Amino acid sequence: MPAFLSSLNARAYALMRIMTGFMFLWHGVQKLFGYPSPMPDGVPAFIIYVAGPIEAFGGALVMIGLFTWQAAFLSSGLMAAAYWMGHGTKAFLPSVNQGELAALYCFVFLFISTHGAGIWSVDAARGRKGA
Repeated sequence: MPAFLSSLNARAYALMRIMTGFMFLWHGVQKLFGYPSPMPDGVPAFIIYVAGPIEAFGGALVMIGLFTWQAAFLSSGLMAAAYWMGHGTKAFLPSVNQGELAALYCFVFLFISTHGAGIWSVDAARGRKGA
């Protein structure tokens, strides 16, 4: 890897964490409040009332970097369950069962949970271990 790229490692990780949390947050907002677009009819209640808050609050916590590893670990587990319950029963491969987003979120959140908040986070500002 070129030296100029490795010097940007901490910033690139922080941007990935912030954007992942931001995008995940909006999945929860959609489930809980029907914004920016309503949920389709027939969505099971547990998806709205269990997944919605985890996505909204977990995404917000990861985005700002507060209790980051815990929120990311819970979000990773939610996405693993979403993949196997909602997509993996249709076909194994994500390209066939439309589970790419759930699988990607699962592993990105797992990565974030093992690396902590990093720079530009509330955890780092508070001097918490793992930030």
